[in-house]
Amino acid sequence: MRPDYDPLDDPPWAMQLVVRAEKADPPSHAAVCEAAATAVVRLLTDPRAVDGEWRAAVREWEARRIRKVTRRARGVRWPEAEALPGVTVEHAGAQVRAFPPGPVADVPPQLAKLQVAGLDLAEAGEPEPPPEPPYAAIALNPDVTITTGKAAAQCGHAAQLLLRQGRRKDVAAWVEAGAAVRLARDVPWSECVRKATVAVRDGGFTEVPPGTMTAIAWIVRK
Repeated sequence: MRPDYDPLDDPPWAMQLVVRAEKADPPSHAAVCEAAATAVVRLLTDPRAVDGEWRAAVREWEARRIRKVTRRARGVRWPEAEALPGVTVEHAGAQVRAFPPGPVADVPPQLAKLQVAGLDLAEAGEPEPPPEPPYAAIALNPDVTITTGKAAAQCGHAAQLLLRQGRRKDVAAWVEAGAAVRLARDVPWSECVRKATVAVRDGGFTEVPPGTMTAIAWIVRK
């Protein structure tokens, strides 16, 4: 038996995230990360996930290791993905769609054929100004090198942890305001760690060793 085997995670489940990445006009790294995090929160707070047809799948997934898989779509592949049930967020030129979680071995064919590895996008010149509070600030560990696809998944993890573990009043206000997310790119990492409400430690399945702190998050209040 593998030393990392977890019977509660057999078979593994994951939430699929699809990023629209057209060759001619790709989105920025930060915009994708922010849109992915917001998409995760909006899906988890969608009525279909709270007490509707997605509720059982979300509960089953959250009882296991929380995994997310980021895929990229372009051309006709994007409308094919959008035709499936999910939640799309458009932000600063990025489009990301989150889908209800399910077994990794049973991904819909429209998503299974989308590429997972290799999504690595450039940063935009000037960062987007922060929205009016409340919003979630997420910081990615500057000492860890990861692709945009991996970073988007880690931001999704951080936003999910914040949704589930943050102070209830602050979380409710953040969600009510639209669940906006901004990357804290100009704040020293040590200062971000002091502010953080939640921290993501990676399972080590891709790109980084297990236990690596990849992202942290907190809510910026009014």
